[in-house]
Amino acid sequence: MRAPGRKGAERHGPARAPSQELSTRIGQVKQRWVVLDVGETLVDETRVFRTWAEIFGLPEFTLMAVLGGSISNADKPDDWRRFFELIQRPDWQDSRPDFEARYGSLRREDLYPDALRAIEGLKERGYRVAVTANQPARRHGELVALGVGVDAMGMSDAMGVAKPDPAFFSRTLELLGSPPAGDVAYVGDRVDNDVLPSAAAGMRAIWIRRGPWGLLHEDPRGVAHLVVRSLDELVERVDEAWDA
Repeated sequence: MRAPGRKGAERHGPARAPSQELSTRIGQVKQRWVVLDVGETLVDETRVFRTWAEIFGLPEFTLMAVLGGSISNADKPDDWRRFFELIQRPDWQDSRPDFEARYGSLRREDLYPDALRAIEGLKERGYRVAVTANQPARRHGELVALGVGVDAMGMSDAMGVAKPDPAFFSRTLELLGSPPAGDVAYVGDRVDNDVLPSAAAGMRAIWIRRGPWGLLHEDPRGVAHLVVRSLDELVERVDEAWDA
């Protein structure tokens, strides 16, 4: 399903033979990139907030409910962090060392079940695949250790810039070897951090609607070129991002 307000491109000129059409499409696809976010795209962040609930001594249900309300009422990308004030922990950053010790490294079970097979599926369809995200630098090695094999990868801490800063998307293009922005699709769960800034950078914005941000955010102007609910669906429909 295409995003509201967008129409498929009309095709003009003489019809190609099926074999010529397929050859042309595959040739075009091989020049294209799909860049994946990490949180709630490749990785289920349930354990992140479960760990914070343990540290703060809160029932998981309470913490998750307050988080959802904070996300719904946020006007700017970082406004959801008022959540820590609402649970009376404005000093949450002081608990970072405790969080890191409890959470540790990414685990195989943190990956969404469709994460690794989607990466392989995109490659089989002729796409080059990358991962760039707002994450600590160590996530790079952790993802590789879990089998995330992509053509390029960059975490914001190592890149020196974070979403939604336009420079993050410029840096992403540099990591890919500076292809035309229109040949790159960026896949993420957040409208504010992923969809809007990637589209503004000239990329094809793909919105994956899972996780709290993916379900609570709205895209009233239909900026996303493609909306999916899983990475499996992305593999099947990724070509549509360029038809929108």
